[in-house]
Amino acid sequence: MTENRAERGRVVAQQWAATARARLLDEIVSWLRRFIAVPDDRDLSLLALWIVSTHLAVELYTTPRLLIDSTMPGSGKTTVLDHLARLTWQAVQAASLSSPALLVRMLEHGVRTVLIDEVDRSLHPNKPGVEDLLGILNSGYRRGATRPVLVPVKGGGWEVREMPTFAPVAMAGNSPRLPDDTVSRSIRILLMPDLDGVIEDSDWEHLDADAEDLRQKIVKFADTVRGDVAGMTVDLPVGCIGRAKEKWRPLKRVAVAAGGNWPEIADDLIERSLAEDADEREAGLKTLPPGMVLLTDMHTIWPDDDFVPTKELVSKLILHNPEYWGAASSYGKPLTDTRLGRMVAQASKVTSVRPGGRGPRGYHRSDLLRVWHRLGIGRSEPGAPGEPGAPGADHNQVHRLNRVHQVETDPPPHGDQPGADKPSPANMPTKLDPSAPAKPERKARVRTRGKYRAPTGPGRCPTCGWHVETQGHSNDCMPANEQTA
Repeated sequence: MTENRAERGRVVAQQWAATARARLLDEIVSWLRRFIAVPDDRDLSLLALWIVSTHLAVELYTTPRLLIDSTMPGSGKTTVLDHLARLTWQAVQAASLSSPALLVRMLEHGVRTVLIDEVDRSLHPNKPGVEDLLGILNSGYRRGATRPVLVPVKGGGWEVREMPTFAPVAMAGNSPRLPDDTVSRSIRILLMPDLDGVIEDSDWEHLDADAEDLRQKIVKFADTVRGDVAGMTVDLPVGCIGRAKEKWRPLKRVAVAAGGNWPEIADDLIERSLAEDADEREAGLKTLPPGMVLLTDMHTIWPDDDFVPTKELVSKLILHNPEYWGAASSYGKPLTDTRLGRMVAQASKVTSVRPGGRGPRGYHRSDLLRVWHRLGIGRSEPGAPGEPGAPGADHNQVHRLNRVHQVETDPPPHGDQPGADKPSPANMPTKLDPSAPAKPERKARVRTRGKYRAPTGPGRCPTCGWHVETQGHSNDCMPANEQTA
């Protein structure tokens, strides 16, 4: 009986501890909601997870950069940094960074949370020394990162010393222009002005004591779970891989350590971030690398044949995406065979071949299938990646260039049966000279895969598709026959 009571007591204690951990993160969210206005309340949960993660940065191995963004001044970015300065681990506020050496020296004696304001100016691409600063910020998201720095030695002279760059970093600015590699390591929070006056002023003369009490609770929480989060295996939503995994896994570990509904909250934040990234790429807000654009366009324009000559691929690419591959592209010249070959080899390690040692050089589709699959190109198709006509593939997509539908293969209409009578151009009426010899019949119908589609437009017959003003009607057109009768 005594042993059973002791076991029940331990279980109750563990449950109470888990509930207390979840309540702490809820308390941080409630605190932030009083002073910070966000268009999406989930960002307050994101802030809470990031705040706690700074106290566990060493154990979590990676630490995502927090990008506090706004579309206009007066949205509360400095207020957020003020709260982070009081709640995060060993915070240091840097209104601006004057040199890379200053940043690494701040981290010489241990991990600190670096808070940078006005990054739209302090990290502007045209500012001298910014490349070195961004290099430190980019490398320092992973534990053990260092940077060589020259330091003075006794007796004069200098020596090279490896200085640590690992640190949690929060950056605030008005729509800052940051490089893609910095953005890929960052999690963005958007702020907007509080026009309704529903949030409280951060009057630190009266809030400092309460903020310190909350920080001490966070420190105690971190000390309690420090051994649990180091190397913790957590499940992440589908698609959270690579760089996304490195920046979201530490926050998911904090959420799992907190318990309650926080793991579900973290998953929701991750899925939202992945969806936003996908939407921005689709809208062109995030430019894909040229090699990725090339391989994607090659997948789109590839015909049914396995082997396609390089010259044919170049022509198709320019027609398909003239803004990127044509003469008006940012490169300043249209795509050439040589440039295509160089880009494909660099992006995929696939080189052109000359089958049998004769004829034009080109590419086998089968050589690119594995590359397309690994890059996720064509995975939205129900069939195998890159397999046109695979079972379940969508044949009703509209080509963005010629707007012609590809339709399921149907038996050809009566006029297309082998040996069937076809319209003769001899009796084709012409308005200019009825006695003149008939011209060869123009292809008035747009042929799609296995089915005719009569073209439409001003002046065209809705039945046969011929332009009545210049062509009249085809012989098998019912309206023309009715008019003759």
